[in-house]
Amino acid sequence: MGEHRLVVNGETVSVDVRGLRSLADVLRNDLGLTANKIACGRGECGACTVLIGGEPRMACTTPAVLVREEVETSEGLAQESADLRRSFADHGAFQCGFCTPGQVVHAVALLRGGIRDAGQVRHALSGNICRCTGYQAIVDCVLEQQS
Repeated sequence: MGEHRLVVNGETVSVDVRGLRSLADVLRNDLGLTANKIACGRGECGACTVLIGGEPRMACTTPAVLVREEVETSEGLAQESADLRRSFADHGAFQCGFCTPGQVVHAVALLRGGIRDAGQVRHALSGNICRCTGYQAIVDCVLEQQS
């Protein structure tokens, strides 16, 4: 159970997963993809959110060895999320920025799936905790991006 292949942002990589290392640890320390943050380490805050098979998941509680589908990180979604990130900046939807990558990754999944209203966005993003802002600006940014 030492080496494991992952597809991360479209690239196949081989990583050491001994000791049931978390996906967040592998992404940050082995692959240098540091946008996802390890804050709570218990899957409660959403700062480490990545997409696995297109679905938002907490990387801090996901053993890397169990990941079989493509992983998309904030770095890999940079082009797709450019307008969303610009909207976050324009609307002051972040302050310290610690939670922002997880918020943006989760919002990309919402936008891909089609969203209907603010209530749906609030519910979906409820697992992404922000201690600096009110959430209304974040919800407004996501809704602004729907086509």
